[in-house]
Amino acid sequence: MATLPLGPDELLTTTRAVRRRLDLERPVPLELVRECLEVALQAPTGTNAQGWHFVVVTEPAVKERIAALYRELFRGYLGERRRAERRAEAGADPEEARQLERVLDSASHLAENLHRVPVLVVPCIEGRVDEVAPPRASIARASLYGSILPAVWSFMLAARARGLGTVLTTLHLAREEEVA
Repeated sequence: MATLPLGPDELLTTTRAVRRRLDLERPVPLELVRECLEVALQAPTGTNAQGWHFVVVTEPAVKERIAALYRELFRGYLGERRRAERRAEAGADPEEARQLERVLDSASHLAENLHRVPVLVVPCIEGRVDEVAPPRASIARASLYGSILPAVWSFMLAARARGLGTVLTTLHLAREEEVA
């Protein structure tokens, strides 16, 4: 598929977390997702090991289950954020407060509409580091995340170059076994 005429600097500086502006009605061809995944798989990884993979979710019932867990987690997160905001209001910069409100509004929109996203692409780390004893656990986590995040960013850039919006979410990690 054709890509947008974006130079590297423009691509890097205009790729945003798209929450509110996701086109929920536009079908996304799986071939387009495959192209983006092919780009993502070229990302550098630690020791050239790819201890991760992507799962593409298009089935409405599965998207709804993932979205329901995400909404539940988001509501808890939102409550914590609101409490922290109220504590900080006394000395808060008004522009900073408005910016935070815009971010929370767009995050709320995503949480309420995640089930409507045409395709969910879920990066998955293979294996667990829960049983690894310190200090090796920190190294194991850093290595795993340090290897998968370049691929995730490459996927997001490839999608942007093809006119698609993306957003990286992490709240579901609190219940990752249920999501899996």
